[in-house]
Amino acid sequence: QVQLVESGGGLVQAGGSLRLSCVASGRTFRSDAMGWFRQAPGKEREFVAFISWSISSTYYADSVKGRFTISRDNAKNTVYLQMNSLKPEDTAVYYCAARPWGRYYRNEYEYWGQGTQVTVSS
Repeated sequence: QVQLVESGGGLVQAGGSLRLSCVASGRTFRSDAMGWFRQAPGKEREFVAFISWSISSTYYADSVKGRFTISRDNAKNTVYLQMNSLKPEDTAVYYCAARPWGRYYRNEYEYWGQGTQVTVSS
């Protein structure tokens, strides 16, 4: 059974940092592109960041560009999201996803994690 498990969320003050991790199990994801999405209360899930399987391509939502960094360790089947200079509007449940079957910035991924809560206080 394929599983994506996120961790690293929590409560942080504005300006602070968090690093999210997403560990994949059940199959190897070395050849799969992966992404991070987030969903704030009352809003639709939105794209945050994407990384190709080869790590040669990364893309970010404009709202996080320059503050967030996506990376992966294929040996550990893990993708990370380093979040710096956090803002209250970054508050959301963050999801990792693997194996896009459509546009990388859409919710068109085959596998999803359960999410981890990130709360940024002002």
